[in-house]
Amino acid sequence: MRYKTLLTALLVVVLTALALVPVMAQDDEIVFGMVLVGPRDDRGWSQAHYEGGLYVMERMPGAEMLYFESLNAADAPETTLLDVVSLFVEEGAEVIFTTSDAFEEDTAEVAPMFPDVVFINVSGDDVLLETAPENLGNVMAQIEIPRLIAGCAAALVTETGQLGYLGPLINAETRRVSSSAYLGARYCYENYRDGDPDELRFEVTWIGFWFPIPGVTLDATEETNAFFDRGFDVVMSGIDTVEMVTVAGQRQEDGESVYAMPYNSLQGCDVAPEACIGIPYYNWGVAYTEIIQDYLAGEWEQEWDWAPPNYDDMNDPETSITGFMPADGLDEESMELLNQFIDELIAFQTDPETEDYFFLWEGPLSLQDGTVLAEEGEYVDIIDVWYLPQLLEGMVGASE
Repeated sequence: MRYKTLLTALLVVVLTALALVPVMAQDDEIVFGMVLVGPRDDRGWSQAHYEGGLYVMERMPGAEMLYFESLNAADAPETTLLDVVSLFVEEGAEVIFTTSDAFEEDTAEVAPMFPDVVFINVSGDDVLLETAPENLGNVMAQIEIPRLIAGCAAALVTETGQLGYLGPLINAETRRVSSSAYLGARYCYENYRDGDPDELRFEVTWIGFWFPIPGVTLDATEETNAFFDRGFDVVMSGIDTVEMVTVAGQRQEDGESVYAMPYNSLQGCDVAPEACIGIPYYNWGVAYTEIIQDYLAGEWEQEWDWAPPNYDDMNDPETSITGFMPADGLDEESMELLNQFIDELIAFQTDPETEDYFFLWEGPLSLQDGTVLAEEGEYVDIIDVWYLPQLLEGMVGASE
């Protein structure tokens, strides 16, 4: 590891005590920074981004990654994004990824201070709103597609007709992602299980942040157990960590027929593979490699990129930014039905007449308070999905 001389005591403290770590590749041709909201080994969101950085280095031998993990008020309360970015730039970073909407406002404020550095905020929309400084871009994967598949998988497995969803905090992103899972579950419960979709219970509990923080958020283990204790037999995740899989695995060992579904990273099922039915996940390296290559070629342009999966192969690690990976808890019959659903979804998304909409985001569809989102036969505009103001009618849980 290399560190340049730091000129102030503050930078020394941040560097040595607060986990700025460079990961070296072969040739020092470009340095990029990765700011993580959680730990790099959380088996979820932050690990997916960290692995995206490793992906870049595997495919670009001249790349060096600097990363800073767990930049949040609980783990690093006195450290700011500006502190971290200053260190990255001191170390030669030319492209910096801030990998959470928790960093969106700070990224927009910090980026103009370093006009020669390209900043990419993940999941933000500053470019869409035309409020971004010229050196800031946005990228997000259309995880809504794998979430539709995830909801379907949950509906194919449940025997009680009760699906729990452990969500983080409440915003437009978390509302639309959980709502996509709901739509997939409803559709498959009706069309592949011959069940009454109005009798399917889909309940969301929000813990209060992207991952559990003792004394600040709800406890993810306790909330998962609470779902199972009330008769829910599948708990889906919208948080960064995998407590729901651990709990489902423990309960299976005690003879219970319960399952879980983590989120974000392909490592999410590892803690209890037999209890896991699949993972909607991100493959950030596809986007990160393209961004850095464009930058090196002098071709980077500011954009808001809400990137779809590769519909030819959603699980292709070389081309697809997001996908759904089935797991051991999904039996052969359910897998066959799920593949039928995926075929339907892909046919819709690749049809020129409907490719600009999301599968199942079609009327009649209303928000939780009864406001009509789409009339019969109408599709919800994709931007209205992005800014979804409430959960969908039929879902149980808070919208604000």
